[in-house]
Amino acid sequence: MGGPRGRRMGGPALGRMLEALASASGPLSVGEVAEAVGVDQPRASRLVQQAVDLGLARREADPDDARRTRIVLTDDGAAHVRRFHGDRRATLASALEGFTDDERAELARLLAKLADAWRRD
Repeated sequence: MGGPRGRRMGGPALGRMLEALASASGPLSVGEVAEAVGVDQPRASRLVQQAVDLGLARREADPDDARRTRIVLTDDGAAHVRRFHGDRRATLASALEGFTDDERAELARLLAKLADAWRRD
């Protein structure tokens, strides 16, 4: 998938990192990025660097600890996440076109049941 300035985007882990940054209430540390994405800290550091290189994220000084940095989305990164959400919505709408109203309702019921079971684990 093409990214900003024609560069190739990273894989699913980079997408998960951008999603985590977009949904966070504030900047994240590399450790928090690692936890949100489900990778170890060295991998999170590489993902952050990739996002910085692509102009999708930037590092900011941590006001509470000058030895640490916090990671935030850039405007380009936020736009990338919005485009991804739009693409995903369009793909889902297309996939559901052949479903009847009853089938959509049944799918929603089953997905809710799955989500409830998943939260209990």
